Amino acid sequence: MTDIASSPIDRIMRKAGAERVSEEGVEALREVVETLALEVSREAIALAKHAGRKTVNAEDVKMASRKLMALTKLGV
Repeated sequence: MTDIASSPIDRIMRKAGAERVSEEGVEALREVVETLALEVSREAIALAKHAGRKTVNAEDVKMASRKLMALTKLGV
Protein backbone atom coordinates (compact mmCIF):
# COMPACT_ATOMS: atom_id res chain seq x y z
CA MET A 1 0.00 0.00 0.00
CA THR A 2 1.69 3.18 -1.18
CA ASP A 3 -1.03 5.71 -1.95
CA ILE A 4 0.80 8.59 -0.24
CA ALA A 5 4.00 9.94 -1.76
CA SER A 6 7.23 9.98 0.25
CA SER A 7 7.96 13.71 -0.02
CA PRO A 8 4.90 14.91 1.96
CA ILE A 9 5.70 12.39 4.70
CA ASP A 10 9.31 13.61 4.80
CA ARG A 11 8.09 17.24 5.03
CA ILE A 12 5.74 16.36 7.89
CA MET A 13 8.56 14.70 9.84
CA ARG A 14 10.88 17.67 9.27
CA LYS A 15 8.11 20.08 10.25
CA ALA A 16 7.79 18.08 13.48
CA GLY A 17 11.47 18.74 14.17
CA ALA A 18 13.48 15.94 12.53
CA GLU A 19 16.79 17.15 11.13
CA ARG A 20 17.32 14.02 9.05
CA VAL A 21 14.88 11.31 7.99
CA SER A 22 15.77 7.90 6.58
CA GLU A 23 13.79 6.26 3.78
CA GLU A 24 12.86 3.53 6.26
CA GLY A 25 11.52 6.16 8.64
CA VAL A 26 9.45 7.74 5.89
CA GLU A 27 8.13 4.33 4.83
CA ALA A 28 7.20 3.40 8.40
CA LEU A 29 5.27 6.63 8.97
CA ARG A 30 3.61 6.33 5.55
CA GLU A 31 2.31 2.86 6.48
CA VAL A 32 0.94 4.17 9.78
CA VAL A 33 -0.72 7.18 8.14
CA GLU A 34 -2.28 5.08 5.38
CA THR A 35 -3.60 2.53 7.89
CA LEU A 36 -5.11 5.28 10.04
CA ALA A 37 -6.60 7.00 6.99
CA LEU A 38 -8.26 3.75 5.88
CA GLU A 39 -9.73 3.13 9.33
CA VAL A 40 -11.06 6.69 9.64
CA SER A 41 -12.47 6.46 6.11
CA ARG A 42 -14.26 3.19 6.84
CA GLU A 43 -15.81 4.61 9.99
CA ALA A 44 -16.79 7.86 8.22
CA ILE A 45 -18.46 5.87 5.43
CA ALA A 46 -20.40 3.87 8.01
CA LEU A 47 -21.56 7.10 9.68
CA ALA A 48 -22.70 8.56 6.36
CA LYS A 49 -24.58 5.36 5.49
CA HIS A 50 -26.19 5.31 8.94
CA ALA A 51 -27.42 8.86 8.26
CA GLY A 52 -28.88 7.72 4.93
CA ARG A 53 -26.29 9.51 2.82
CA LYS A 54 -23.93 8.34 0.10
CA THR A 55 -21.72 11.41 0.51
CA VAL A 56 -19.12 11.41 3.27
CA ASN A 57 -18.80 14.92 4.67
CA ALA A 58 -16.27 16.66 6.90
CA GLU A 59 -18.34 16.05 10.04
CA ASP A 60 -18.36 12.30 9.33
CA VAL A 61 -14.57 12.31 9.10
CA LYS A 62 -14.17 14.39 12.26
CA MET A 63 -16.60 12.21 14.21
CA ALA A 64 -14.93 9.03 12.96
CA SER A 65 -11.49 10.25 13.96
CA ARG A 66 -12.73 11.27 17.43
CA LYS A 67 -14.35 7.85 17.89
CA LEU A 68 -11.24 5.96 16.83
CA MET A 69 -9.00 8.14 19.00
CA ALA A 70 -11.27 7.53 21.99
CA LEU A 71 -11.15 3.78 21.39
CA THR A 72 -7.37 3.93 21.13
CA LYS A 73 -7.13 5.77 24.44
CA LEU A 74 -9.32 3.11 26.03
CA GLY A 75 -7.06 0.41 24.67
CA VAL A 76 -9.85 -1.18 22.64
